[in-house]
Amino acid sequence: MKLRALVVDDEEFARKNLTMMLEEFCPEIEVIGQASRKEQAKAIIESAHPDVVFLDIRMPSGSEGFELLDEIENKDFLVVFVTAFKDYAIRAFNASAVYYLLKPIDVDELQKAIAKLVETRNTYKDDPQSYSAYFDSLKDLSSSLLNNKPTSRIAISHTKGLKIVEDDTITHLEASGNCTTIYFKDGSRYLDTRTLKTYENILNPMKFSRVHKSHIINLDIMKEYVNEDGHFAILEGGIRVPVARNRVAEFVRMLKES
Repeated sequence: MKLRALVVDDEEFARKNLTMMLEEFCPEIEVIGQASRKEQAKAIIESAHPDVVFLDIRMPSGSEGFELLDEIENKDFLVVFVTAFKDYAIRAFNASAVYYLLKPIDVDELQKAIAKLVETRNTYKDDPQSYSAYFDSLKDLSSSLLNNKPTSRIAISHTKGLKIVEDDTITHLEASGNCTTIYFKDGSRYLDTRTLKTYENILNPMKFSRVHKSHIINLDIMKEYVNEDGHFAILEGGIRVPVARNRVAEFVRMLKES
């Protein structure tokens, strides 16, 4: 069954261009409507109940898109942000584990987003409660972008939906193929489908350090560094994380300067 989509953008050309791309390159999507204003989009969402909303978040002041999401009562749809934001904003998008497309839209990136969207929608249909965490994540994104400050809350995608955590609760992260295993102070762990490189870009570099091609550690819970039988960062609880030989000099210098 196709996902029913609403395209929201105040620019007519942008709306028509995205609609055309979806119809031509994404057979999983059926565009059921377009909207140029927040009020129009809200009315369509409440009457037609789309599965996904492609939402421009600069329409036109930057806040209307988030205001639209706040005003919808029954939030049972996914969002793909379409934006010209770059650099800092990418970190915020990834920290919230949301889908986004950068203008001008690339066909390959659009198709990748749709594939992930279909997978997520299937998961959420089995567990509607997942939408609660999902929209909490969007609130964090809104605060981060509109106030131009990073968030300490990270949204982790896992097999049953999203888990939102404070970065202080993370002890370390380990690459697992193209995925990442995230370890927490309470002993739990989650497997996220995003790469360790993505987390290196998301996490605060003043708090987290990539000490190895396969490991990132929380510096706040590091107890000592040892170089006996290899190089290791020792974390609270006696957790030993290897430090790559080619990163030792920079790592030790950073520790001395902190």
